[in-house]
Amino acid sequence: MTEVSVVISGAAGQGIQAVEQLLAGIVKDSELYVFATKEYMSRVRGGNNSTTLRISCKPVYANIDRIDLLLVLNENAIERHRWRMSPSTIVLGEEKFVKDEPNHVVVEFSKIAESFGSRIYANSVATGVLAGIMGLNIEALKKNIEGYFAKKGNEVINANVSAALRGYELGRNLGLKLELKKCEEVRKKNLLNGSSAVALGAVAGGCNFVSSYPMSPSTAVFTELAKMSKTHGIVVEQAEDEIAAANMVIAAWYAGARGLVTTSGGGFALMCESISLAGMIETPIVVHLGQRPGPATGLPTRTEQADLNLVLYAGHGEFPRVIYAPGSIEEAYELTAKAFNVADKFQIPVFVLTDQYLLDSYYLVDDLPDVNVERYIVKTDGNYRRYTVTEDGISPRGIPGYGDGLVRVDSDEHDEFGHITESASVRKTMVEKRLRKMNKMIQEALPPKFSGPKDYEVLIVSWGSTYLIVEEAFQSLDGKIAHLHFSQVYPIHPSAKEYFEKAKRVIFIEQNATGQFANLLQQTFRIDTSERILKYDGYAYSVEQITNSIREKLGV
Repeated sequence: MTEVSVVISGAAGQGIQAVEQLLAGIVKDSELYVFATKEYMSRVRGGNNSTTLRISCKPVYANIDRIDLLLVLNENAIERHRWRMSPSTIVLGEEKFVKDEPNHVVVEFSKIAESFGSRIYANSVATGVLAGIMGLNIEALKKNIEGYFAKKGNEVINANVSAALRGYELGRNLGLKLELKKCEEVRKKNLLNGSSAVALGAVAGGCNFVSSYPMSPSTAVFTELAKMSKTHGIVVEQAEDEIAAANMVIAAWYAGARGLVTTSGGGFALMCESISLAGMIETPIVVHLGQRPGPATGLPTRTEQADLNLVLYAGHGEFPRVIYAPGSIEEAYELTAKAFNVADKFQIPVFVLTDQYLLDSYYLVDDLPDVNVERYIVKTDGNYRRYTVTEDGISPRGIPGYGDGLVRVDSDEHDEFGHITESASVRKTMVEKRLRKMNKMIQEALPPKFSGPKDYEVLIVSWGSTYLIVEEAFQSLDGKIAHLHFSQVYPIHPSAKEYFEKAKRVIFIEQNATGQFANLLQQTFRIDTSERILKYDGYAYSVEQITNSIREKLGV
């Protein structure tokens, strides 16, 4: 056995997330690889939520459907996941939940927890049972339980540790042996999720101001930065609304700070006027947008890739922008950091487009690289012109108080000094100046990532968080098939066209209903984008779903 897929399923409020975080940490400290992702309903209590953990002796990075072990914590968990189960799936839980399943094992979590004083310790019992079944390190179990409850006091810590150890003992004696070979290299790796990666990337990019009006799934980035605020000197402001949050970040950049606003689709819709303001006054802004299904409130806790058009066309008028869509946790870090340098250099809005799936998924990564913080501020003189017309369209950017010049910006059309104008010739000159930035922005765009044989005939195209899912699915396919992934979706690197011209068939994979990125590529390169695999039910793609969909398209 090289891998175990464990699904934990129960009602909101039962602590599914606690078990996920604890077990992922225990697995890592037991020298095994882990990938974890969750799906949850938009409610505080009731319903059914679940988390999937792939535990392996080799690297794992993507979501799958298969369930080897289903831990059941409420009455509707089994039927909700029936479609993922097979005859070999082991169902573990209290008798009242699992008794009708042919391949079940009974563990009375609540009764065991009560023996330690309260049913609230059932999560620690469950964590211990799973750790015991898989033969995970018992010291790692104690360490992670103690760390998780560190702020609760010794009485709570000791009760949870005792409950977990009792669960571990039970797990070792259930007759289930799902043990995997340990991997020493795991010791050097770090367990990280997408939200933390975006926050760490912002810090690496020099972020020292963040503002937000909370909105799932992006709120986790805001809270992560708040946790790091004292250590890294970040000013944190929870604004009264999304418009205020975006305007605060623009003001911070104007004053010389490096700011981030983090939001989701519905919140960003309110920021469009601010984005247009940034475009006109050529003040940088970095926007992190965690996508979720819309329109309106939509499915607020689910995942989708349907906000590309929103950020691509946000703001009235015409002005340049850059859009990154990280395909991995590592890229979530690297591209968020890069966003700050690019925004600073070109004096434009830069977007980091993630989604619930990427933000809420964990896996093991190597140490994240350092990033050089690039500053593009000039010291002004008495004749300073904020909007000097230049060959590349980038004017020298000063900040108030640094030099003798007056840093005048205006949301009306303006001349080089920032004075309001209605001159037709000045208007034309300023529009062209701003748009000239695109020439260098295209030259410096990130090229797509290619994998597969050089003599491919079929090209699979993906973008954003589907990268590692498609990559794993693609590896299991035979034939002359290649994979092209985009982590910068605007502007698009010109080299991409060569890949399309070489292919006999191109299949686009997206998590939206209209193929927004395929449409953009068709508009950009005038290529055929008619073959598409689209998913828009609010749930993340799995490796199996991608594999089967591609095979169906190819007729194999």
